[in-house]
Amino acid sequence: MKRRQFICTAVASIALVGSTPTFATAAEMTVYKDPYCGCCGAWADAMRAAGYAVLIENVADMAEIKARYNIPSEAEGCHTAVIGNYVFEGHVPLEAVQQVLREKPAIAGLAVAGMPTGSLGMGDDPGASYDVMALNTDGSQDVYLRVRP
Repeated sequence: MKRRQFICTAVASIALVGSTPTFATAAEMTVYKDPYCGCCGAWADAMRAAGYAVLIENVADMAEIKARYNIPSEAEGCHTAVIGNYVFEGHVPLEAVQQVLREKPAIAGLAVAGMPTGSLGMGDDPGASYDVMALNTDGSQDVYLRVRP
């Protein structure tokens, strides 16, 4: 690895986590999922590849997890991830996770309802079209990001 490439990688990793000079691997994420769900594992693998320390918790009763983190039924996805004070419900794109952790908005987290084809962990579909919703602390939701072809 060349010096310039190393420095750029280090700076990008530091920026990903925030102003504290730690690397992205310091960001620990717990992913709660059904033990038989493969797409949840694919999403978690993408988070690992991005430098997050991912702990998988196989859970038989996902409804209890959704209730614990106040996930509205209309926003439910197949897995629930928690990192710091944020919850990421369903197949939230990596870029959206990174943006929330970098900017630290006053929201509870993000959600991608259902299992949209082409979302992270759900295959490669260049025509993927879905919304990423901000889960506000007052229980309301707003569109955070529109994913369109």
